[in-house]
Amino acid sequence: MRNFSRPIQHRKFYTLNYRIEAPTLRVIDDQSKQIGVLPKQEALRIAEEKGLDLVLIAQKAVPPVAKIIDFKKFLYQEKKKEQEAKKGIKRSVVKDLSLSLFIGPADLARLEKRGKEFLDKGHQLRLNLTLRGREMGKKQMAFDLLKRYITTLGEVNVSKEPKIEGRVIRAVVARKK
Repeated sequence: MRNFSRPIQHRKFYTLNYRIEAPTLRVIDDQSKQIGVLPKQEALRIAEEKGLDLVLIAQKAVPPVAKIIDFKKFLYQEKKKEQEAKKGIKRSVVKDLSLSLFIGPADLARLEKRGKEFLDKGHQLRLNLTLRGREMGKKQMAFDLLKRYITTLGEVNVSKEPKIEGRVIRAVVARKK
């Protein structure tokens, strides 16, 4: 069975050298100066003389645009541009904290401290309060405990109010901006 959980990576494919099918090309040299519209064979000859590759950049243009470049260096620069673009994106991390209905005061204090640390780092906090057995009859007590815990965290935005989902009461909070 195949695992489809990996994200799909879209790769760019470039046509280069003898795989270019267009008979005439608008050619740009390695100094980014336009040479002009040339037959494919002439452009390939110029690229071979310089020891570089002829890469099709704009296939749908009329005539298609090709550039004389070192292809491996070009791929390296493209990869660097993609990495720079990814640096600007900040991803929000959601941290989970699990509580129980009859939690001791020392454990509650420890979880409050841990929750404040996560919020100070800029993470969101998902609070899970699991009800077991006869605890299902004490739902109001569980909601009160969760709301009291949220108030001890200080200035927070409650992005998802406490809500019961099966046997678990969940809430999501984040630091106010």
